[in-house]
Amino acid sequence: MSDLSQRIAGLSPEKLKLLAQRLQKKKESVFSQPQIVPQSRESNLFPLSFAQQRLWFIDQLQPGNSAYNISQPMRIVGLLNVAALEQSFNEVVRRHEVLRTTFKVVDGQPLQVITPSFSFKLPVVDLQKLSQEQREAEVLRLASEEAQQPFDLTKVPLLRVTLLQLAAAEYALLLTMHHIVADGWAIGVLIHEIATLYEAFSIGKPSPLSQLSIQYADFAVWQRQWLQGERLETQLAYWQRQLGGKLPVVEFPSERRASLRDAPQSRSPIQTFSGARETLVLPKTLSEKLKALNQRQGITLFMILLAAFQTLLHCYTDQEDIVVGTDIANRNQAETKELIGFFVNQLVLRTHLSGNPTFVELLERVREMTLEAYAHQDLPFDKLVDVLNPKRELNRTPLFQVKLVLENTQTPSLELPGLTITSLKVENKTVQFDLLLELSETDQGVFGVWEYNTDLFDRGSIVRLSNNFATLLTKIATHPETKLSELKRVLNEVDKKQHLAREEVYKNTIGQTLINVKRRANNR
Repeated sequence: MSDLSQRIAGLSPEKLKLLAQRLQKKKESVFSQPQIVPQSRESNLFPLSFAQQRLWFIDQLQPGNSAYNISQPMRIVGLLNVAALEQSFNEVVRRHEVLRTTFKVVDGQPLQVITPSFSFKLPVVDLQKLSQEQREAEVLRLASEEAQQPFDLTKVPLLRVTLLQLAAAEYALLLTMHHIVADGWAIGVLIHEIATLYEAFSIGKPSPLSQLSIQYADFAVWQRQWLQGERLETQLAYWQRQLGGKLPVVEFPSERRASLRDAPQSRSPIQTFSGARETLVLPKTLSEKLKALNQRQGITLFMILLAAFQTLLHCYTDQEDIVVGTDIANRNQAETKELIGFFVNQLVLRTHLSGNPTFVELLERVREMTLEAYAHQDLPFDKLVDVLNPKRELNRTPLFQVKLVLENTQTPSLELPGLTITSLKVENKTVQFDLLLELSETDQGVFGVWEYNTDLFDRGSIVRLSNNFATLLTKIATHPETKLSELKRVLNEVDKKQHLAREEVYKNTIGQTLINVKRRANNR
């Protein structure tokens, strides 16, 4: 493998995007991005970003939908300075206009409305009189209730924080934001600023944070001004070539059955957003083998996981044209990295698996497709949907319904002086897609979470899907030259063994039940 391929293998998706742009020198002038500048605040009315526009439209179709709530519940142990914590949140709301923003329609167009000032109050709910068992149950109940409570996009703020006091030195903090004003990166910005401000305010010092050079509304104006004309046409031309015609829909077999070969399951006429989650752990030994394959092939870990994920979908559906979505940070300007806001963009990754290629051959297809997608990532997903104008179906998300995300940066945990803070595990019962696999690399291996629509899948089918994905990755890591047909045969064999094992357990359970019934009858 060439030195260039070795260097490519170590690049993040964002750096791969930059590399692809540099290789297309004739297009550099087209993709150059001018600096974002502050706009006049005379009217406090601003256009929505393209990403915000999509969520606003969804909210109009289904008011009260909590699927786009971002919740971060956490437990705090120690002597918490409640006044300093409230002051910290107040300062964050002051610094970031997007947290003081609402949305209204003016002359038929949705607009951002910035509230000049807002006094943020931190409500404290006292649970100290309850028994420990009652407290724990109430914390989980309130946390789940908070995560499911919808936001009114016409009312400020689109941020809720509640503090539950469990004992003199123990609390639970329930933090919820609407996705229209935040993304995963924004949560990291919020946590960093709260930690910095709390440390200063708790000892009577002023804010050490420097003033922000721009606000999210400035980005929204810039985005609409910049993405037009030749820039827009160049981006659109690529995606229209890549996604032109009728896009395939990933149709799983009956997810509530055991076999990979059953007939498709019917779905509700309206998307329900009802969901659940299941974890996936790939051991360190497997992740190291996958990394070694990365280096040999000159690709990234994401490309291997994407190719394997699309292979898994192919094995389940028999489809050779597979479309999967993914996220990209979309914070290409330095000034956007310090902002709370909704920047993340979605890419549509389409791969043709025809011809029964080996997995290595499939990797080449995925690498080429992914690099081109990164090079054209500036087109907002929502603008792409508008232009392609696919047939709108109320029971499916547009363009793709299955998503794969590999987190490159971990959201920092909140650290406050003198306090121990841990995440609070609360079941989230809403999802945005049919199926999402969110992966992250840790020191112990690759950790993942499956988010699935419970109207289409049950837990057993997701557990089998997860086991099959691990089996597939293990086979790929050791035998990457295996053809897709052989990979499918391996999964079918595994699935058949699992099905027989479940039948045996079922028979034994029925047999034991009959024995117990006879015993009870005889005892009478």
